[in-house]
Amino acid sequence: MSGFDTNPFADPVDINPFQDPSVTQLTNTSQSGLDEFNPFSESSQLTNAARTTPATQPSGRSQPAVLQTSVEPTPQAVAAAAQSGLLQQQAELERKAAELEKKERELQSNSASINPRQNNWPPLPKKCPIKPCFYQDFSADIPADYQRICKKLYYLWMLHSITLLLNLLACLAWFTVQAERGVDFGLSILWFILFTPCAFLCWYRPIYKAFRSDSSFSFFVFFFIFFCQIAIYIIQAVGIPGWGDSGWIAALSEVHGNLAVAIIMMVVAGFFTLCAVLSLFLLKQVHSLYRRTGASFQRAQEEFSQGILTNRGFQNAASSAAQSAFRGN
Repeated sequence: MSGFDTNPFADPVDINPFQDPSVTQLTNTSQSGLDEFNPFSESSQLTNAARTTPATQPSGRSQPAVLQTSVEPTPQAVAAAAQSGLLQQQAELERKAAELEKKERELQSNSASINPRQNNWPPLPKKCPIKPCFYQDFSADIPADYQRICKKLYYLWMLHSITLLLNLLACLAWFTVQAERGVDFGLSILWFILFTPCAFLCWYRPIYKAFRSDSSFSFFVFFFIFFCQIAIYIIQAVGIPGWGDSGWIAALSEVHGNLAVAIIMMVVAGFFTLCAVLSLFLLKQVHSLYRRTGASFQRAQEEFSQGILTNRGFQNAASSAAQSAFRGN
């Protein structure tokens, strides 16, 4: 009946879980161990020493470090090594240059065999010992937009040559009626021999190349020389006596002497005037086309620099000069 004496409605007894005997025993034991441990005691030091692993010593007898002595080369040896290196580099460069030249010749021969462009101007007979010097084909080289103006300039050069030939004949006629006009006749021969090929090479070929490859440098060459050509036409049309030109002044001075010779000279003066007028007209047309091509002075400078640097003759001369300067030093 004792089990039923407990009041179930009474307040429960407060139970402290930390008052359990097992827990209190462990707590007291750990605290006592910590309180008794002294790391600076002799026994703890011996224990730590026993636990410490000693470092292993290398076996065998240690050898002292030996400093290797460096041998410096003599100046003669350095110079000889540098010279041999330069000779090897020069030989390698010469070998590569020979290979490049061989490949270039092969490419040129292959391109010539694929698309032969034999010179066809001036048109000479096949039996003639003198062969043509230039290749000229308007339909193949010149774009369709520029073919007409290029042909006009070619016809102007032909008119220029005919005019110089007529000037020579007029001065010859003038010399036949006036013996003191031998200087004019001699100068007219010189002008015909000199100005005919110079006009073709100096202003016609540059404008042909300019239209063919859209070269700004060739355009500038043409403008400069063709402007000088127009000034020469004006001087020849004026016809100052003693300058070898059958111009207006020389023709009018001969009207009272020999009328036939004066008329011939007037015809030549008219040709010089026509050349000057046509040249001004064509110069204006070329300038308008030049502005549409996008050419500029800066581009002309770049083309000139590239042409100089890629020229094999200039490269060989620069290489020779550099080698001479190196050897001189």
